[in-house]
Amino acid sequence: MEQWQLRAAFAGRLSRMYGREVPAYTTLVDVSREVNEDVLGARGAAAERLGSIGRVTEERHGAIRVGTPGELRQVGRIFGALGMRPVGFYDLRDTAASALPIVSTAFRPVDENELARNPFRVFTSLLTVSDPRFFDADLRARLTTFLAGRELFGPELLALADRAEAERELPDEEAERFLGLAVAAFELSAEPIDRDWYAALERVSAVAADIGGVRSTHINHLTPRVLDIDELYRRMTARGVEMIDTIQGPPRWTGPDVLLRQTSFRALAEPRALRAPDGSVTRGALRVRFGEVEARGIALTREGRALHDRLLALVDERSADRPADVRGDVARAVWSEHLPPTEHELAARGLGFFTYHAVADRPADGSRPPADLDGLLAAGWLRAEPIVYEDFLPRSAAGIFQSNLSDTGARHGDREGSAYDADRLSAVMDREVADPFTLYERQRDRSLDRIPRALRPEGVS
Repeated sequence: MEQWQLRAAFAGRLSRMYGREVPAYTTLVDVSREVNEDVLGARGAAAERLGSIGRVTEERHGAIRVGTPGELRQVGRIFGALGMRPVGFYDLRDTAASALPIVSTAFRPVDENELARNPFRVFTSLLTVSDPRFFDADLRARLTTFLAGRELFGPELLALADRAEAERELPDEEAERFLGLAVAAFELSAEPIDRDWYAALERVSAVAADIGGVRSTHINHLTPRVLDIDELYRRMTARGVEMIDTIQGPPRWTGPDVLLRQTSFRALAEPRALRAPDGSVTRGALRVRFGEVEARGIALTREGRALHDRLLALVDERSADRPADVRGDVARAVWSEHLPPTEHELAARGLGFFTYHAVADRPADGSRPPADLDGLLAAGWLRAEPIVYEDFLPRSAAGIFQSNLSDTGARHGDREGSAYDADRLSAVMDREVADPFTLYERQRDRSLDRIPRALRPEGVS
């Protein structure tokens, strides 16, 4: 079984497992499929501008959380078996009002052919145990000891993962064993939770408790992709499913969809066994897991992303001291003022990532191709195909997490935080954390290399 087949099988089995654990997730998947079918019926081929309906319908991303660098390194080995590399660095510690003591990366395929086969990705967060803004010396020592005493992934699973990564495939029998072990590693454990230890971490952050208050890990959420996230939000609400207050990310507007929009249903109270100090076990409930849904748009260049971030700041400024329900209207107005209204202009201004292709059947009119991208597109010499944004937005991720927390936790802003960056995560995992912009640039540049030299635009690099 090749790596992409392992990846597809793992994603499918994980989805079925999570649906059994969190039935509302199955509702979310069903409604997403209904919305996608309706959008395809209404828009036809235009609905598949950012991916075939087959890809969109099957697409998932998951989210997991681990506590130590060693655990993160092991996660890298498991996802490496599936042909997934760490891409992007996301520091969520200062992106929300709630305490989120985590930094993250996302494991995903990086080759466009592999993405087309199965684009499964997993947003993976590491608890920043060394950050004194969240953990004082005593709690840090206790947490370090607790984490050192647990094993998330067994040696057989890791050995099979290493073989699959090295050989880029597994024989069918070993593949079946690997998939069974890998899915089981992310199931919600029935082992009783130390009630007081969990509560001590929860006073800092519910996320910290979810990671360091249990002896296992689990899927925090799974996310289908939808073509109209506003309509999905409406239909889920109509079914009586409680959604978070907003759709995170860019607003709905009349221009091109860019980057990523996300929302979720609220974390559900799940029954868990809790162990008291006297050893007795009682039934309680914890709210840590939810169902997320996403709509993906066009990847933005470095210049486009800088513009996007400036627009967010402008929306914040204009929305200050105004009712929360008008923020969407403010954002739409800001987008309409500053963002190009068409894909053509987004490409011509160097704000969006596209692949470029020579138009083979362009009618001969005796003209010579211009040198600039705008002219080549306008005159029909080239066509631009948008590159889908395959990654995440730290502010949106933090917004989703925060919306599913019951309190803000505790963060000591007067203390200096510990340093984390992509290089540190790369060293921890012994795997380079890829820069998303570089991956999109390579995809664009490969398309330019394939077109005749006379049609290659100047200034696109």
